[in-house]
Amino acid sequence: MILRLMLAVLLVYTVNQFHFDIDLGIPGVNVINLVFGAALAALVLQGRGTPLAKPSLGGPLRIYFAAAAIATLVAMVARPQSPMEDFTYLKTLLFYPLYYFLFYYAVRDLQTARRLILLVFIIAAVAGLEAVREGLDYGIGGYAETQRAAGPFGPDYRSANRAGVFYAMFIPLFAAPVFFLKGQPFWRMVALGGLLVLAAAILFTYSRQSYFIALLALALMAVRRSVLVAAFCAIVFAIALPMLPSGAFERVQETQQVDEFGQEDVDDSTASRWDIWGGAVVMWSESPIGVGANRFKGLIGDYSNYPGKDAHNYYVLTLAEAGLQGLLALLLLVFALWRLGCRLVREARDHEALTLAHGFRIAVLAMALGNIYGSPFSEGTVMGIFWALAALVERQSQLRAASAPVQTAPPPRRAAPMVRA
Repeated sequence: MILRLMLAVLLVYTVNQFHFDIDLGIPGVNVINLVFGAALAALVLQGRGTPLAKPSLGGPLRIYFAAAAIATLVAMVARPQSPMEDFTYLKTLLFYPLYYFLFYYAVRDLQTARRLILLVFIIAAVAGLEAVREGLDYGIGGYAETQRAAGPFGPDYRSANRAGVFYAMFIPLFAAPVFFLKGQPFWRMVALGGLLVLAAAILFTYSRQSYFIALLALALMAVRRSVLVAAFCAIVFAIALPMLPSGAFERVQETQQVDEFGQEDVDDSTASRWDIWGGAVVMWSESPIGVGANRFKGLIGDYSNYPGKDAHNYYVLTLAEAGLQGLLALLLLVFALWRLGCRLVREARDHEALTLAHGFRIAVLAMALGNIYGSPFSEGTVMGIFWALAALVERQSQLRAASAPVQTAPPPRRAAPMVRA
């Protein structure tokens, strides 16, 4: 009971940590670390129980951890700064993926898995409602950079892109029951409500990448259901498009601008990313093993016109800081997540399991795309609950398989006695 409570508190606290004062005044330690430690202690005291199958992401996560540790060592040796800051940065890289291991080994029964998955959905929906409330408070008129909703993911508009990626990741998870959950109209309507909330939340973040990711995710889900469903959804979207806030259109139109000479050009945000990415590639070419973890912002000014800026692309950031070996470790981990989603789809035994598997698989794709135009992969508010969900869906699949009745071959039919003529 205590362990389940700690797991629930950890999920709620992780997404909403900006609403609380998580700093304890101890370098490298905060409230979330303590809650995680309490849950881990409860798990250890509970005992090992029945041995579990090896977690699907165990190997790829360890390889990723090793690459992060090597990048930190390179930073401390080649470009020494504050050791405490380096260890804190490494702890951040490693800490939230550890949610996967904690939830994987902590969930031992199907009821717990289902309740925690439901809690994840509730947390996502409430986070979406917060962004919708912010958007309505700002007004639904034209677009203004400082009036972008961030929900619980940050104090102001500068966290809007991070929020948009989170909502885009959960769009397919709410859409899946709408498309695939047969025989349960109540839960399909609940999921539709959550889907509409997250769609509105994404609109108010004015995150262009999240617009694209959400639409792609919905399109893939609809096509997977049937071509007719996809065509119907396209018609509904076309009808609803003129009713969307004008600010959303203005935000998208910003991408292509016309200069004083009548030439089309991209906006400053897009142009800055291209400049930073180009500089990052040059940075990596000069340091093939990487410049070291947490060194990108301090060096990018030597390679671009944007000193002190983030890479706005986690793959580029990883290449520059951790080298090619770090990028390969990251790609292996993303592929392992995708492979897990595909396996869950193949092994689904009923509509509920299949629905969750479809949603999770497309959520993995949304997460991967969300790190192309931004770098929220190491952001705990965005990814912590995702790592927990990966463990929960995997454990639920295993527990369902274990609880399913064993199919035995029917007894052989006895031959009918021969009748003598």
